[in-house]
Amino acid sequence: MSADENDVLTRLRALQAADLPVHGGRTLAYVYDSGLPDVDRIGREAVAAYAGSNGLDPTAFPSLLQMENDLVGFALDLLDGPETAVGTITSGGTESVLLAVQAARDAHPDVAEPRMVLPATAHAAFHKAAHYFGVEPVLVPVGADFAADVAATERAVDEARDRTVLVVGSAPSYAHGVVDPVTELARLAAERGIRCHVDACIGGWVLPYAARLGRAVPPWTFAVEGVTSISVDLHKYAYAPKGTSLLLHRTPELRRPQFFASAAWPGYTMLNSTMQSTKSGGPLAGAWAVVEWLGDMGYERLSREVFDAVDAIVAGTTDIDGVSVLVPPQSTLVALVTDGSCDAFTVCDEMAERGWHVQPQMSYAGTPPTIHLSVSAATARHVPEFLTALRESVVAAQRAGPATVDPDVVAFIEALDPAALSDADFDGLLAASGLVGAGADGALALPTRLAEVNALLDVAAPAMREALLVAFLDRLSRPHRGG
Repeated sequence: MSADENDVLTRLRALQAADLPVHGGRTLAYVYDSGLPDVDRIGREAVAAYAGSNGLDPTAFPSLLQMENDLVGFALDLLDGPETAVGTITSGGTESVLLAVQAARDAHPDVAEPRMVLPATAHAAFHKAAHYFGVEPVLVPVGADFAADVAATERAVDEARDRTVLVVGSAPSYAHGVVDPVTELARLAAERGIRCHVDACIGGWVLPYAARLGRAVPPWTFAVEGVTSISVDLHKYAYAPKGTSLLLHRTPELRRPQFFASAAWPGYTMLNSTMQSTKSGGPLAGAWAVVEWLGDMGYERLSREVFDAVDAIVAGTTDIDGVSVLVPPQSTLVALVTDGSCDAFTVCDEMAERGWHVQPQMSYAGTPPTIHLSVSAATARHVPEFLTALRESVVAAQRAGPATVDPDVVAFIEALDPAALSDADFDGLLAASGLVGAGADGALALPTRLAEVNALLDVAAPAMREALLVAFLDRLSRPHRGG
């Protein structure tokens, strides 16, 4: 052995110390915390027990098939699935969305230039699917309530009805926490023989309980005629280990184009239900164990806690001058907007200084930058602390003044064509933007405060912002050599 076991684990813990905390309810993005230690313990033990199992062949590991079918059944009972409904475990919401788009495309091999119609608030995973699978995304602006515009969607579909293979709605949209009018979207899709996918990756495991608890939730499940598929993540509000999601279809026939098989080589006949071939059984086992342990009543209790936290946060912001809720949330996601006395990016930095991670969102289509909160059940007991930190952060941001970008820098960036820039140009821009710098040892140094960086990215055209962040990721992802 080249390294001592204790030394490796000590180093591992030291590395992890720099990461955001995944427990404690103070990280309101990327992680979803039930606040129940047993949930984490059971999930971790199940992942470890199945870390070496391979989901490639269900005949070799029938326990994985059993657990997958159990989870699909639980989800279909939750989401009003008919007896014909089927589903598949995927690695996450993006893979579920990719497969929904791929299946819609491949169900129409006669359509040379397929397109899908989606609200502008639909998740970026649909743009990724468009990029991968050659399905044109047709974006429809949303209304003042940030919900999909049904009339505009209908017009967009009818502009090229013979090429449209999918209509999309969200339950809810990630950026604003708003449930689209799925009943109307599904109806217009069904009338034209088009699939309708509901992206409920982030809301699918809590909205049914919200309705059960008496909260107003627009219809969006398979109870809505015309909904052909739904994506729902288990590693979000099912509080399962990363990464598991479900893609559910109303019938096996609708799912069939999702499957891939190939006998065009001398090895085993490849047969895949998802984009992966070999896949660890660990995440699936972890999800199954957590769902079995919590059960229906456990999720109802956790949903009550998380919605109590959402209500308390929304009510508490009314007493904080300088910040307000952008739109009343219909799920567990809250978008806060600042007034002219401060800016969202600086507030996010100040929250981080106080031990709270909230997510900045850029301006879009006339909507100013916002502060995004993905509220977990674990946050419920800390809402007073959160509101205190938010109040202090807003005051600090007001004292500092809004993050600004020099007009000459704005003009310079606006004049650039990202497609024509060299690596040297990007290195200069990254350094000028503050995204990267040189540390004391010459290694890449990440910024500790991001308000000015985000302000610069916010004024950049989307294509330039994308190019800068791709260059940033490229510079981050460089190998460590020589041990």
